[in-house]
Amino acid sequence: MDLAQVISGFAVGAIVGITGVGGGSLMTPLLVLVFGIAPATAVGTDLLYAAITKSGGTLVHARRGNVDWRIVGRLAAGSLPTAAITLFLVARFAPGGLGGAAHIIKFSLGVALLLTAVALVFRRRLQAWAQQHDVDALPAHRRNRLTVIAGIVLGTLVSLSSVGAGALGVAALLFLYPKLPALRIVGADLAHAVPLTLVAGLGHWWLGSIDWTLLGTLLAGSLPGIFVGSHFASRIPERVLRPTLAGMLILVGGKLIAA
Repeated sequence: MDLAQVISGFAVGAIVGITGVGGGSLMTPLLVLVFGIAPATAVGTDLLYAAITKSGGTLVHARRGNVDWRIVGRLAAGSLPTAAITLFLVARFAPGGLGGAAHIIKFSLGVALLLTAVALVFRRRLQAWAQQHDVDALPAHRRNRLTVIAGIVLGTLVSLSSVGAGALGVAALLFLYPKLPALRIVGADLAHAVPLTLVAGLGHWWLGSIDWTLLGTLLAGSLPGIFVGSHFASRIPERVLRPTLAGMLILVGGKLIAA
């Protein structure tokens, strides 16, 4: 077991526990840029890692009644088939399959990181804009359709980059459901992230891009890291933490796009 990877898993888990931002925003670029893991393997392993780590949070929110399963169903209706189709198309048409699609995956990861950074910085403004323009008054069928479209976008990004199910999902729900309580936003986003990352992760497994030893190593560090980070969440000002994290994601995303 690589001690550096265990420590990295702990650090990422702690940050996820503090900020609530999905680990893919940090773990996948860390694996690619620091540990030299192949992009396809890093993404596939991180997807199953996310499915496991987020299952616990989903269970807690579901027991407390914080999950709106109708919203989860609309997101999943767009994201799950899109994730499967995206992986099939990459494996079928990219030279060398996923292994030969390293540039596509790196570029997708960079774009997803930049979008995540924007979502972190402007999340409250986006929610305020939606409230001012009375997005909540949209006809139900139109908002349902927009929710499915949001799922399609998330399915594409998450299957190729493992990034987006967290911050981008929350941002989309804040925009589409501005009057929904924050806990139910987080609960719905977590509940949707589990099947999405699981389906995409199983797709990567089918395509041979999962490192099971690496997965176990990351979990050994991240699970206690999330526990510790959650206890410090209230001690770090959000106005300091989120812009700092967004700046880091912009730098990493820009490097991946330029690679």
